[in-house]
Amino acid sequence: MTIVSMTGFAEAQGSREGARWRWEVKSVNGRSLDLRLRLPPGFDSIEAAARVLAGGRLKRGNVQASLTFEAASSARGLRIDAAALASAVKIAKEVAAETGLRPASIDGLLALKGVIVQDEVLETDAREHAARDAALLESLAAAFDALARARAGEGAKLAALLDAQIAEIARLTEAAGAAAAAQPAALRERLKHQIADLLAPGAFSPERLEQEIALLAVRFDIREELDRLKAHVEEARRMMASGEAIGRKLDFLAQEFNREANTLCSKSADIALTRIGLDLKAVIDQFREQAMNVE
Repeated sequence: MTIVSMTGFAEAQGSREGARWRWEVKSVNGRSLDLRLRLPPGFDSIEAAARVLAGGRLKRGNVQASLTFEAASSARGLRIDAAALASAVKIAKEVAAETGLRPASIDGLLALKGVIVQDEVLETDAREHAARDAALLESLAAAFDALARARAGEGAKLAALLDAQIAEIARLTEAAGAAAAAQPAALRERLKHQIADLLAPGAFSPERLEQEIALLAVRFDIREELDRLKAHVEEARRMMASGEAIGRKLDFLAQEFNREANTLCSKSADIALTRIGLDLKAVIDQFREQAMNVE
């Protein structure tokens, strides 16, 4: 049985020619597969390939992949921020004009914070650039593989919970069938007491009483609901064993379970059956909460 959760976390690291990087990937529930990439400037070239890698390993979930990149020391240099330097020169001239002091020297201007910044020099050679991207994507693929394994591990725990809940739904359905057998007798007693309170003795014939009881029994008959609940249990077990991505189907099935349980409660004429119906609704709610985590 293969059930995959949409929740997980993984990471992968890599290095090449002095540069080092780290991928961090995590996922939570989502209606479809939604990948959000957090990349440093200059790494947009890997975005399309990253989405292909994610789509090949994951079916659903909100996934975030973050890249931390540290360039090789030889690839780092200094550059002048032209805008910051122009602003500093303008301010220096204004201050000199207003105060009569000597204008700031070039070394003084360059010493200002933000005028000279450390920059990562990207590879100008196309082959080097492609090699870097290939190495990054290889690490990302490893991170996605680890995430898929983590989600499968969570899915195994989910499968155990869902199996237990399906078994409980099946048990309560059988109990509801047994309790339903007592409904005609309960209806008869209730109707007798109501008639006794409203009419004089003998004003309601036994034949008429049986007719009314028969009509009420049809109205409160829950055999169709029980049959549908049993069919839904079988379908849930079939889907759990299919090995497919069944999250959406399980969510829809949970809604069908709940609809039948609501109808069963509304048709109940016996306190024991009502209690079983309420227990059934509680288990179905738990089942749906867990199903929302399934891929």
